[in-house]
Formats: sequence, structure tokens, C-alpha cells
Amino acid sequence: MTTQSIQTLQHEAARLRQQGRIDRAVDVYRRILDLDPGLADYWFDLAWMLRQLGQFDAALDAYDRALAAGVSGPEEVHLNKGVILTDELHQPDAAEAAYLAALAIRPDYLPALLNLGNLHEENADRETAIATYERLIEAGAGQADAKARNIVAEAQARRALILPKDRLPETELEALAALAQTPALSAEARANCAFALGRIRDRDGDVDAAFSAWTLANTQAATTGAAYDPRRGEAMMQALLSHVPQASAKEADTPPIFICGLFRSGSTLVERVLSAHGAIEQGGELDLLMRLAMTRFSPYPAGLERQSAQALNDAQAHYLASLDAKFPGVRATGRRVTDKWPDNYLFIGMILALFPGARIIHTVRDLRDVAISMYGQHLDQQACPYSSDLSAIGHHFGQYRRLMAGWKARYAAQIHDFNYDRFVSAPEEALRPLFEFLDLDWDPAVLDFHQRAGSVKTASYWQVRQPLYATSSGRWKAYERHLAPFLDALAAAGEAP
Repeated sequence: MTTQSIQTLQHEAARLRQQGRIDRAVDVYRRILDLDPGLADYWFDLAWMLRQLGQFDAALDAYDRALAAGVSGPEEVHLNKGVILTDELHQPDAAEAAYLAALAIRPDYLPALLNLGNLHEENADRETAIATYERLIEAGAGQADAKARNIVAEAQARRALILPKDRLPETELEALAALAQTPALSAEARANCAFALGRIRDRDGDVDAAFSAWTLANTQAATTGAAYDPRRGEAMMQALLSHVPQASAKEADTPPIFICGLFRSGSTLVERVLSAHGAIEQGGELDLLMRLAMTRFSPYPAGLERQSAQALNDAQAHYLASLDAKFPGVRATGRRVTDKWPDNYLFIGMILALFPGARIIHTVRDLRDVAISMYGQHLDQQACPYSSDLSAIGHHFGQYRRLMAGWKARYAAQIHDFNYDRFVSAPEEALRPLFEFLDLDWDPAVLDFHQRAGSVKTASYWQVRQPLYATSSGRWKAYERHLAPFLDALAAAGEAP
């Protein structure tokens, strides 16, 4: 085929990508690369698209082909491989090797240092994480571009959060406060600095200073996504309850255990406890249901309602194949994998269409504690546009309660409310009914969940490695004078906290 023909295919690939037709674009890229395997940048772009499609092993292979073809900026390829290995395939050792490969090429490559520091945090290696962030800050001091300044600010915030109190002077907190209001930084970087400052002030008991920092943080965070639309939120919840699947898939062997609940309601903690049981593998925050909603069942939820039993069987097989790719051999041993995505409560209808016998754990907690914890955490504004405004949080919580009431009216036997506040006050009393619900024998080892090794990929990774403490229950009382907008919105939705 002529060079002109390759150029025609390149134009077609670019058009498909622009239209968001990634699966079609992948086919065209493969045709181009069959003709000229030396197009390193096309291997790079193909790898990116394969990741979007959830084909992670194929993406890693494409990145390796890009390296073999002499791609420019190979450190970025190793970085992207590390992200897939840690976020998607749960291989922290391989991810670390990828980040180190990037740094072997370019020792001052700040994105690799930041991801490596985060990886050490997830693996509970505090001192190595601190040292990595300090290396990043030193390396970034000589880099003047905007991206470098933002990464350095993020590293300063992360380091401050994990430094022991006796090693964190007030001058560093003053520096964080200054960074939070530096116009040259991105809104996301400023928000990260202000959130970190607020969490440190909260830890030290300075409630008003913490809330003031979080208010600044949320003001910045709100600019990184669309504003919360109450009417859209109400319409979505109504649609979820209205579009009921008319068929279901066959029963699956060793189906996953699904965990859902509001962000900051204890879902990471309950998953960590469950993973201490020999019959359960910790899956973490999987986006497999979200991907099905956006592809096979689009537009969701209307697209789910009209699926045939065969289509649901195929979707179930696709889900399980993706799960097996992330956790090779686990289900073959009879162990069940947890799928802990807090927003899984949006997909309960899908879950029970795909896995008719599924067990769903719904974490619940005093909504006032959830609200203040959410307000003090930097959540993705694309996924949680309500999280940066207390009134919006209250409205969303009211709609969530409405949705869960509808699900439980329909599927009561398959949803178990796990109460965080009861758990931290009487762990065994809360856990025994949970294991009965899962048809699993009681194992006292689950009470020592905090001693388990392994990575945790959520904002709760330090908390879930501590013995149980009840101080987070009722934490809202210290912030009661600041919660009026939340409480008013919740009351307007007809809900009590």
C-alpha cells in the first residue's frame, strides 16, 4: 500500500478519535501499524486507546512496541505503563519497576516521582514516600514551567499530610496556605494544598481553621468541573428506578461481592475487613460496571432495560473475563473478589441483572459525619459535582436515600446495610450478621484487618491500617455551626441525618 493510502487511514483514524469512536479507531490504527510497524507514535496512541477500552494487557504490549520502535519521550511510556499496572492490574511491584525505568532515563521526571511517592503511600511505606516527595521537591526547584510547579505543590501537600506532627513546623503550613492562593498554580493544585492544610488543622483540633481551608479548597475544586444540577440529579435517580431490566443472566460461579455507599461512609474499611477472610480477595475500586454502562448498556439505564438474557450473559462473561485479567487465578480457587466502587449503588439494577444471586453490601453512616468528611476531601468534580458545596451535598444525599429506598423495596434480601458507627463501637456484633449474609463462616482473624499487608488505593489508606477507633463517629458535632446549609438541604429533601 502506498504512503498516500497510509495517510488516508491516518485521517480516518483521527476522525474516529475525534468522534469518540475509540473501538473503530483502534481497528484503523492496527491496519496502519500492520503496514508500517515502525510508527512509534501510533503504537503510543494505540496503547492509550486500548486502555480506554479496558484492554490493559494489550495496552502494555502496545507501549512495549512503541519503546521498541524508538518512541520519543520513552520515560512517558514507562510512566503510563506504571499507571496501568497499579491502577488497573493491581501489580504494585511491576508498577514500581516501570516508574524506576522512567527515572533511569530521566532522574528529574516529576510525574514518575509523584506516582512513585503515591505508590509508596498505598503500600504503607511512609518514610520512603516522604523521601520520594522530598526528592521530587528538590528536582522540581529548577523547573520553571507551570506543570512542574503544580506537581511540586502536590508533592508538598502530600508530604505535609504524612509527616509526623513533630516533624511538621508551622512554617510549612504557612507555605501550604500561600500555595493555596497562588494564581500561577492550577485550580486543582491550589485545591490540593488547601485540602491538605484543612486536614492537618482538623487533626490538630483547630476546627474553624480547618473549615476555612476546606471552604477555600472547595471553591477552587468547583472550577474543575461542571456545577451540580439538582434537577438532573433528581431525573437520574428517577430513571434508575423506572428502567427495570426485563431479563437476567444465568447464575455465575463465584460471583463478586459488591460494596457500595456514599463516599466516606466506610466502604474501604469494610472491604479491608472482608479481605482478611481467607475466602475473599480485595478487588478495590473497580470501574467495570461503569464501563458496561457506558458501552453495552448505553444510554444507561434505558439501554439496560431492553437487553435480552443472552446479551446479559455476554455482558456477565465480559465482566468476569475483565475480573480474571485483573486477578488471575483467584476465582479458580473459589475465592470471591470484592468490587468496591462507592457509586455502585447507581448500578444495583445492573448488578442483579448480571448476577441474580449477588450479595450487595451497602455502607451507611451518620450523614452529618459523611458530609463533613466529604467536604474535607478532594473528590473528582466530574464524578461528584456535588462534593464541593454543602447545600449540593445535602440535596444529593436526599436523592441517594430515595434511590436506596427504592432498591431495597425491590431487592431487600440481597442488600445488607453495614453501619459504620455500630461497627467501630462493637466490631464483632456488626460483623457476624455480615458474614452470615455472605454465607461465610466466621473467622476472628478479620478483627485484625489493620495488620494485613498490601496496597490500598483510596483516600482512606492510612486510616484502614489503624486499629479501630470511634473518634470519627460524631465528628460532625465539632463542625455543627458550619453545617446549616447541608442540614437545610437535607431537610428540604425530606430526610433526617
